[in-house]
Amino acid sequence: MKKEKDFYKKFKLSKEEQWIEDHAEEFVPITGPEYDFIVASLERKRKEMVLNMRINGDDLKAIKEKARKVGVKYQTLISEILHRFAKA
Repeated sequence: MKKEKDFYKKFKLSKEEQWIEDHAEEFVPITGPEYDFIVASLERKRKEMVLNMRINGDDLKAIKEKARKVGVKYQTLISEILHRFAKA
């Protein structure tokens, strides 16, 4: 048991990860249709392609700032913008 505790001391948890760790006993397993819905949603969001592109430096700075304000990574924001445009 001591080795196990020492092993976990090596990891620094973020505030969100620490909250999850502290409240883990409150979570309940999901089964049935709700589980199937979540799995299907995650599969739809799975990324399958890689895109490399050049972008104006000022535009990238603006995108990074907007992403920071909404609390997401800038690549995630760009991906969401492209997804919405493709589906419109």
